[in-house]
Amino acid sequence: MDDDMRRRRIRVRAWRRGMREMDILLGRFVDARIEALPAEALDELETLLDLPDDAVYRWLSGAEPPPAEHDTPLLQQIIAFHHHDGPIH
Repeated sequence: MDDDMRRRRIRVRAWRRGMREMDILLGRFVDARIEALPAEALDELETLLDLPDDAVYRWLSGAEPPPAEHDTPLLQQIIAFHHHDGPIH
């Protein structure tokens, strides 16, 4: 599968998680950053999309630290994408 096809598939999967909060967290990140992600990051993203929503949500919300095997630079990018120190307007 070529990278363009992978990106389209990832975009659909990110917006159809089954848990609305995860749709928003992953979907918005993917919409904003998918075109700039290299193939290795696409691999990491596909792995993340295969994990249970409730576990990933706890990591993204800061309720739990991610386990070492999933604490990747990509996961940190997703967390940083949604973290704001001040007003966003």
